[in-house]
Amino acid sequence: MPDIFDEVREDLRAERARQLGLRYGGILAAVALLALVAVGGWQGWRWYQTRESEAAANAFLVVHREVERPGADLKAAAARFEDIAAQAPEGYRVLARLRAAALKSETGDLPGALADWDRIAGDSAADALYRDLASLNWVLHGLDSADPAMLAARIAPLAAEGSAWRSSARELQALVAVRQGRNDEARRILEALAADPAAPQALRDRAARVAAQLPHA
Repeated sequence: MPDIFDEVREDLRAERARQLGLRYGGILAAVALLALVAVGGWQGWRWYQTRESEAAANAFLVVHREVERPGADLKAAAARFEDIAAQAPEGYRVLARLRAAALKSETGDLPGALADWDRIAGDSAADALYRDLASLNWVLHGLDSADPAMLAARIAPLAAEGSAWRSSARELQALVAVRQGRNDEARRILEALAADPAAPQALRDRAARVAAQLPHA
């Protein structure tokens, strides 16, 4: 008798599976088809991204090599980097924008460079490392023109423990303090920086040299 019950149960399960197949088979087939389309679309998108990244990398390197040549037209190169930024995927887009800003600064268009760095620093889609680098450049090149209080507020987060740009930011903090007439504060920062084994040696040497030259209050 138990064998018959087991056989009936198996038949019922088989019939239930058949009925489910009849009722939902089309839906399941559609879902499977959509899954295949999604996978194919994702692979196609990845291929497209790879192709676009390679194209952006090649274009970036071409302009970069031209900039390194003697007598290069830096203004034209800045414009070409901006063209790359307008079309490139995110990583190269930000790199091209940073490079264009640096070239603008080198060729006398400081307002344009500062505006570019400011936009990059405020771009939430950009990697934090690049945003902070843009802020660092904004402070560095704005030392002679921007409001010292604004410079101090902008550089403070970059000088915090754990920041990738901490050593450079601390040096800029000292220079902002000098602009504010706080030479003692600047000297304290520079002397601490000169003694910091985590800072690059060239930066430590420069910090010690500048600290020694600061007049006492």
